[in-house]
Amino acid sequence: MELKIDTETIELAQAIKRADWAQSGGEAKWLVQQGQVTVNGEVDTRRGRKLKSGDRVAFENNELIII
Repeated sequence: MELKIDTETIELAQAIKRADWAQSGGEAKWLVQQGQVTVNGEVDTRRGRKLKSGDRVAFENNELIII
């Protein structure tokens, strides 16, 4: 799945919410803090992590590519 952003970066929790992997921003932050999300193949628990074009986010069997 691809997520097109209109800005230079997007926060990790916001990307998760926009991908509909979480029903709320709070749930998205919780998933990140629990270590359930990877960015470019590595677990990242920083919910405010800035993602840019080309970054890959994975959760369970889903992958999101930032474009």
